[in-house]
Amino acid sequence: MHPLIAYIRQTLREIYDDSEALCMAKWLLVQHFGFTTVQLYGGKVRRFSANEQKELDNILQRLIKYEPLQYILGTECFYGMTFKVDKSVLIPRPETAELVDWIITENPKTGLRVLDIGTGSGCIAIALAKHLNHAEVKAWDISAQALDTARQNAERNGVQIIFEQRDVLRTVSMEQETDIIVSNPPYIAQEEKASMGKNVSAWEPDIALFVPDEDPLLFYRKIALWGRRMLRPNGKLYLEINQRFGREVTNLLANKGYGRIALKKDSDGNERMVKASL
Repeated sequence: MHPLIAYIRQTLREIYDDSEALCMAKWLLVQHFGFTTVQLYGGKVRRFSANEQKELDNILQRLIKYEPLQYILGTECFYGMTFKVDKSVLIPRPETAELVDWIITENPKTGLRVLDIGTGSGCIAIALAKHLNHAEVKAWDISAQALDTARQNAERNGVQIIFEQRDVLRTVSMEQETDIIVSNPPYIAQEEKASMGKNVSAWEPDIALFVPDEDPLLFYRKIALWGRRMLRPNGKLYLEINQRFGREVTNLLANKGYGRIALKKDSDGNERMVKASL
């Protein structure tokens, strides 16, 4: 194993467990510095310049301060695509890719209209625009900075999306009918913040993460109203949820008149997704 792997693991051991530090080391050396697998494990010498060492040490110092590696390098992979990420947007996560996969698998029809509420980096909207059949995709976010990042990501990945700056918590208005509404809204209660890793709580945008302790279903209630106003007959609502509130979200949707409600577990066995129809 290349000595730089041991160097990175040693530097990060106070902050990250060894398996996470090892993953970071391999990702950095292969994806960022261009090492091959043979150079990492096969004993073939790969010269590491003084400038590269300086850059690596700078990255490690930022990691020690809990800054996410994705923000340091400015990109993250999601659903086979590369996305720009910065502190204006959440870092795309594997469970969100599972939500996208659920939508794509269930909706083979051509020409669907899709709305992504709270688009952030645009990862959901862009993946759906890329993989649904000729879908017309619209994406909303309250943050102008997030929308700028999302527009860059749409251009980077070669898809057309209509982006709008909207506050979903404001009064529900008349809008164009749509077939699918999807959202990964803020759903973490403020009381959970203290137990979260600092690489999330200290760096990723609060506006995209947290809801009041006294009203953790705030966004779901409002999105359900938007769905009642905008979804076509048999239209579908797909939501990523806090695993603590699966039953509460399904009950809320039932009380708002939705049917065919399904609560789905992610690959780790946690209830993280809900689907409902009108």
